[in-house]
Amino acid sequence: MCISVFIKSTTNTLFNVIGLIIGYILVHQSQKYPFMKKYIVIIGGGFAGINFIKTIAKSNEFSITLVDRNNYHFFPPLIYQVATAFIEPSHISYPFRKLFSDYTNIRYHMGSFLSIDTNLQIIETDNGKIAYDHAIFALGTETIFFGLDHVQECALPMKTINGALYIKNHLLLNLEKASRNQDENKAERLQNIVIAVGGPTGVELARMIAEMGAFVAEKEYPEIELNLSHLYLIDALPSLLAPMSDAAKKTAYDNLKRLGVNILLNVSVKDYVEGNVILSDGRKIKTETLIWTSGVIGCEVLGIPETSIGKGRRLLVDEYNRVLGFNNVWALGDICLQLTDKNYPKGHPQVAQVAQVAIQQAKLAAKNFIKLHHQKPLQSFVYKDKGSMAIISKYKAVVDLPKFSYTGFFAWLTWLFIHIIPLTGFRNRVRLALEWFRLFITNNPSIRMILQPGKNGQNNKN
Repeated sequence: MCISVFIKSTTNTLFNVIGLIIGYILVHQSQKYPFMKKYIVIIGGGFAGINFIKTIAKSNEFSITLVDRNNYHFFPPLIYQVATAFIEPSHISYPFRKLFSDYTNIRYHMGSFLSIDTNLQIIETDNGKIAYDHAIFALGTETIFFGLDHVQECALPMKTINGALYIKNHLLLNLEKASRNQDENKAERLQNIVIAVGGPTGVELARMIAEMGAFVAEKEYPEIELNLSHLYLIDALPSLLAPMSDAAKKTAYDNLKRLGVNILLNVSVKDYVEGNVILSDGRKIKTETLIWTSGVIGCEVLGIPETSIGKGRRLLVDEYNRVLGFNNVWALGDICLQLTDKNYPKGHPQVAQVAQVAIQQAKLAAKNFIKLHHQKPLQSFVYKDKGSMAIISKYKAVVDLPKFSYTGFFAWLTWLFIHIIPLTGFRNRVRLALEWFRLFITNNPSIRMILQPGKNGQNNKN
């Protein structure tokens, strides 16, 4: 038995080594002969990764492998609606393999990125290694907690579908606990919700939770004393939606106050101890729900030297989005820091809405890859700001365009249109449009199931 196990293990190791050697040879032979098919590995299937692939997919000079830990692309700007049980995850998600099923030159590798070996030109994931001619990092960002250990341990980040589903279950479970709780102090702790910070994501999330309380909780949870429920939106800056226009800031503030949101400005979260959010001015808010939308940092890329990493752990890139110090390693979207754009000398903004920087960089990079393959001059990236927006109440939004701003119902329609068009898959666009139409009329989302699958089909105990 031991001998057979040893032989099997040795054989597997030998095959892995042979595979890496073959991959290494293919990569370096393709460098000698520029018109051989190039092997591109893209790490990250967000806005940047998907738009790069869509733009270059029909060019058969390239063989593309997408690496992502999830087997689907999702639309982050609407993730807060998943977290508040307004829409299904499937409305804003689409499987990679289905997306690329019509292309013979695109492959998907399910795995988490571990490191890059730029000498051997190998990407290592937790599910194996991949050789490349060109590596493109489109990993995006992850939540940063600014060294607040208790906050990191207990707060609820909202960056992924799994995180949004966890928040949804957490909110619904707390309502169920509050409905059968006789202790007023504990009931208030269960019903209070704190959101940090007041950017577009925080504002839209606060609006959704406030409307859920107004339209759903009063009807479906008669046992709960709603006067014990308080929703707090906290921001260290003197206004909500800080990067947006004064009209947007005022409209957001007035509408959230009308919905009953407690807005605390010029104050930040400093700790979270024993069910109490501790603010920078010494105030405490008792709650079991602290939703953290405050700040991001670039995902760690092991194997890239410190000299090529800038502020916020972002990869420094040139005007063509090549990582500094490399000719065949690239970075797109929030993971990169590009200081060559004269209009953005400190780098492009990292936005939680439709990621125009990532989309524009990805499309241009794909075109530049084709030019590079045919030995033509590359085009430098220049960001074109298309504005920002936020929905702040039913039938009301704020839209800031480069030259003017507007609010109200037309802004709300604009927001709907802008957030439906980029969705992957025509079916998803139609389904979401119909679902929104129904929900805005009825104010009654029907997907408030607490689903926590466990072994043997049983829900995990809470």
